Amino acid sequence: MAENPEARAQEIAEKLSHFTALTIPVQVEVDVKHSVVNLEEAKRLLQAAKAINLGDCYCRKTNKNCDRPVNTCLVLNHPIEKVKERDESFRSITLEQALEMLEASHKAGLVHLAYRNKDGIVNDFCSCCECCCWFLGALKEYDYHDGVLESSHIAKHRSDTCIGCGVCVEKCPFDAWTASENGGNPALNEANCFGCGVCVSGCPVDAIAFEPR
Repeated sequence: MAENPEARAQEIAEKLSHFTALTIPVQVEVDVKHSVVNLEEAKRLLQAAKAINLGDCYCRKTNKNCDRPVNTCLVLNHPIEKVKERDESFRSITLEQALEMLEASHKAGLVHLAYRNKDGIVNDFCSCCECCCWFLGALKEYDYHDGVLESSHIAKHRSDTCIGCGVCVEKCPFDAWTASENGGNPALNEANCFGCGVCVSGCPVDAIAFEPR
């Protein structure tokens, strides 16, 4: 059955309804890019921050499609009083607390998505899942590769040490890994790898390298 365009438009409108609308003056350039940051990049962002504020992920808190951590949204370099004006769930935390949360969210298979402004500065990033995060879900559904910047690294398959357990296939948020039909080693489509590093840390036999892109 052909998809109803009006119904699809209504569905998208409902998903976007929680975002704040802004009036953009003509001839004013807005350049904020989503960017995947791997675990080490995310740690460096936290270590360089003058202030770290942690709050709830709106997507998982609202959609409740999985049981992964909710308290994962970070706002950096802003006073907590200003951040709480936007969301009361936020609180000021230490670097040690932030790093502990980051490790736990990465272990849970979440993707660290940063919002990088025109100057390359990151003040906001969250740990996202494809089942609750509208942006990450749409990125996969429509294969919109230009919609997000990749991290500095990319996964590389060490097929000679792979045992074909399939953990990488299960964990990859971007479907870059494909299971073998005959029970052999999985295959990696590097074009679909955004460099989140979830498969690298999840591999039980160190059969995935993480190399500069």
